[in-house]
Amino acid sequence: MAEVTQRFGPFGGRYVPETVIAALDELADAYQRLRDDPGFRGELEGLLGAYVGRPTPLYRARRLGEAYGIGRLYLKREDLCHTGAHKINNALGQVLLARRMGKRRIIAETGAGQHGVATATAASLFGMECCVYMGRLDMRRQRLNVIRMKMLGAEVRPVDAGTGTLKHATSEAIRDWVTNVEGTHYVIGSAVGPAPYPEIVADLQRVIGDETREQILAEEGRLPGTVVACVGGGSNAIGMFRAFLDDAEVAIVGVEAAGDGIGTGRHGASLSVGRPGVLHGSYSYLLQDDDGQVAEAHSISAGLDYPGVGPQHSHLRDTGRVRYEAVTDAEALEAFSLTCGTEGIIPALESSHALAVLAREGRVMDAAGPVVVCLSGRGDKDVDQASAALGIDV
Repeated sequence: MAEVTQRFGPFGGRYVPETVIAALDELADAYQRLRDDPGFRGELEGLLGAYVGRPTPLYRARRLGEAYGIGRLYLKREDLCHTGAHKINNALGQVLLARRMGKRRIIAETGAGQHGVATATAASLFGMECCVYMGRLDMRRQRLNVIRMKMLGAEVRPVDAGTGTLKHATSEAIRDWVTNVEGTHYVIGSAVGPAPYPEIVADLQRVIGDETREQILAEEGRLPGTVVACVGGGSNAIGMFRAFLDDAEVAIVGVEAAGDGIGTGRHGASLSVGRPGVLHGSYSYLLQDDDGQVAEAHSISAGLDYPGVGPQHSHLRDTGRVRYEAVTDAEALEAFSLTCGTEGIIPALESSHALAVLAREGRVMDAAGPVVVCLSGRGDKDVDQASAALGIDV
């Protein structure tokens, strides 16, 4: 039985209060025992098929590919999952795990709201109490998802600290967990946090890459030349990337938020310009000021508005296996509009960052073979913010 990974090179680990070490040990032991258990896997895979709608399609985006100079561009349609994003893959798996562990209360943090919706959905499905922490700013710009969470029976607790975004929501969720650890499971939504969370989330999201690998081989008879995904904390990306890490011929590109531009200091590009440090229980790259304090991030996309990143992404950056780029809010909005106009697909602003890098590199990527982009979620949640930024009148 393979042990749950604690570190990726020097990154990862546990930098948490002593009061939660036992809970982390309990979680690691439970997941190590159940990850390959036929009963657990069978129940999860059955729900991923009948409830979530997996496998999601690998769609050839001909018109968008033509606009970017790519002959064979494919979108992995995680936006077609139940609840509208990849987040349900992880939330469902963790809530199933919590039920097996005898936990009856579920908490989560959320930025864009999709993880909150996914967690509220899974908790509702199994009749469990659910509380979601969300920054006040994110509640305003993701109002639709706040309503969805409440409709699903979750309590949404606003966080007013700092800028009212994901970083502060995560801090409040951790405080709750420390206080109520015995009967509560904290469903972390991205591949971040203290071990074993980064490994659990990556493992539960790997279904994205495994399906993509099978689908592209069936469609093209070969692996892709390039795989692209957006990176905030990094769950959709690590889920896609893991299936291709051992394939040297596949280039892998992660795309961060450059916000108003790297030079402005208003961005979320922790891998591009950050330094290693500790945030939310893990050692990884993060944005820091001159005194080593965690700096505030900025992105038009609430899901990328986070000053850190998962430890495996940090390791992949340092080893050079994955290349990380950053695109601005303006570039993401351009990709958002182009995808709407060419494919009839409204992408999430997070996913739009991954698409935006094709405007710079599409023709170069095309020379290496088929290009696959993880379309991590749909953009229903972003229409108010995107329409305001694009000047669309109602």
